[in-house]
Amino acid sequence: MSRFSSGTKYSRVVFLLAWAILIATVIRAQSGAPSQTVPPQTIEIDATAAGRPFPHFWEKMFGSGRAILTLRESYRNDMRETKRITGFDYVRFHAILHDEVGIYDEDKDGMPVYNFSYVDQIYDGLLKDKVRPFIELSFMPKKLTADPKAIHPFWYKQNVAPPRSWEIWEQMIERFTRHLVDRYGEDEVAQWYFEVWNEPNIDFWAGNPKESTYYELYDRTARAIKRVSPRLRVGGPSTAQAAWVDRFIRHAAEKNVPVDFVSTHVYGNDLSTDVFGTKEVIPRNQMVCRAARKVFDQVKASAKPDLPIIWSEYNASYMNEQNVTDALYMGPWLADTIRQCDGLAEMWSYWTFSDVFEEQGVVKQPFYGGFGLLAVGGLPKPSFNAFAILHLLGDQRLLSVSSDSALVTRRSDGVLVIALWNLVPPGETGVPRSVRLHFKGLSGAGGVRMWRVDQEHSDVLPAYEKMGRPQYPTTAQLNELRRAGALAAPETLTLKDGELLVLIPSSGLAVIEIH
Repeated sequence: MSRFSSGTKYSRVVFLLAWAILIATVIRAQSGAPSQTVPPQTIEIDATAAGRPFPHFWEKMFGSGRAILTLRESYRNDMRETKRITGFDYVRFHAILHDEVGIYDEDKDGMPVYNFSYVDQIYDGLLKDKVRPFIELSFMPKKLTADPKAIHPFWYKQNVAPPRSWEIWEQMIERFTRHLVDRYGEDEVAQWYFEVWNEPNIDFWAGNPKESTYYELYDRTARAIKRVSPRLRVGGPSTAQAAWVDRFIRHAAEKNVPVDFVSTHVYGNDLSTDVFGTKEVIPRNQMVCRAARKVFDQVKASAKPDLPIIWSEYNASYMNEQNVTDALYMGPWLADTIRQCDGLAEMWSYWTFSDVFEEQGVVKQPFYGGFGLLAVGGLPKPSFNAFAILHLLGDQRLLSVSSDSALVTRRSDGVLVIALWNLVPPGETGVPRSVRLHFKGLSGAGGVRMWRVDQEHSDVLPAYEKMGRPQYPTTAQLNELRRAGALAAPETLTLKDGELLVLIPSSGLAVIEIH
């Protein structure tokens, strides 16, 4: 969810000299020549080492804009493409209760009238492509709102007030839920999730006071859902900035309110004052997993220590930063986030899979810093290709690897899959990184393949720049850009004396299979 040196001449000479030495060293390492100055980092990998389960938590769910967008073919095409590369299970979007979906109306006597026509088209479309809904119950129908003026500034102008009648709200939720069970069956809907509202701790909820009125919303919603079937899963508080989780669980326990999971959100550029109440400067590549550790510890210390944790939004930025979400940076950032966040939650939902998205209005051009993996026209960003190659990682993680820029995994077929990256903060240039992988315990390795996302591979942006950044690419230009942004074919490498030397460019990501 979007929220909107100078130095001496001598020091510059020394810097330039050091830079030249480092580049020369890396070039020699790439060619296999011995390095006398900066040797490659060596990572020891024991192919027989024990591993622990490594579920692909980062690709089980994706976020997207709002409910009505799911009826567009462009949205569904992007969803299918993301499903193809990740096999994801769930999708989350806002505003299923928005007036444009048409669920709630009233007759001339002010009595509720329900219409589930668009709801059926929305969920039928997801299920046809084997994606289940993670239902965010939002926002308030205008005829049910307690405050018609409580309009959020997003382009689609959702109402964020509590209902004027809690009883009618409960009835609407129960009717909506019962319709889903009647249409899709209890066994199917029991595999979905119902999340109550979106980010009530900030400007998406106008209840006053925010927290206590949200708890009333949650309590009434959860009980209405459970009246349809106790098997259905409901949770919250769906907060921004990792807020309220400990107090939400305490409230649910004290009031005996059903809760099947906790959900919250965090972004890499959230501020420590908002997430932790401190004045630390936390790097973008550490914020998400620092917040995940905070929430994990809160849940474990709570009255419900086994509640599943779901991060129903995460990304490196909640703003439109072209040098972040459109850029190569996302590959290393994602890999490093996976490394750090492993084991801290059951499921994560990357925000978002598609730039078919209208929170700030109709998209005006490709590559504006949108959150999606796919830009307008189905153009794959580096983040899309990063998800594609990280999907190759195994389901066992080898923990004996001493590197903060590597993941070593093993698949059930015995294939080793290794991710290596070179994380450079946005706006900085960085230098190539040379890595020597030294293996032991390999028995007759049959082949090595390596996929790359870097300045020379799987990046659409150079082709777009060369085109002159057209605001409205023609059909021919879109086809050319899709080819330029497609995942590059893997390279075939050879182990030499049980070693592999790999050069990772600045902001590059590589995934290697050892058969």
